[in-house]
Amino acid sequence: MDFSDSNMWRDLLLQAVLILATVLMFLFMYNIPQKFFSKLRLRNRADMQAKRHFVQGAQVLSQAKSSAAKDRSAAASLAKSAESEADSAIALDPRDAAAHILKALALDLQGFKTSALDSLDIALSPLAVKSLSEPEKADALFKRAKSCGESTRTS
Repeated sequence: MDFSDSNMWRDLLLQAVLILATVLMFLFMYNIPQKFFSKLRLRNRADMQAKRHFVQGAQVLSQAKSSAAKDRSAAASLAKSAESEADSAIALDPRDAAAHILKALALDLQGFKTSALDSLDIALSPLAVKSLSEPEKADALFKRAKSCGESTRTS
């Protein structure tokens, strides 16, 4: 029996196509691609919504800080709104330390020092601190130390 190169390549290609078809049939039979893509889509959607709430809260907090010297009641109202945006972001992604830090800053602006410290502690917990870079972690630790110092002076 004489096998030519063209027959061998044709047989190898046919075997590869059959193996690929078998694997794809197995995957689709158990809905594996649909499950994977639906989890991926839902995870990304929640992350995007959490980031949107975080950005809105940060913008409102910035407005609150700029209006704090002019109108204290407007600043408190804006800080409360920033806190609610941070709570929404935390509800969607509780492992994101940035949302906890935003909540701490909003609570601090409202005058709730111990609650702000609690939020910073959550942001610096092992579960959430993974989402921070080293400079962000250092900044959060500095804010916590500063808040601790202020709360002990007022006591």
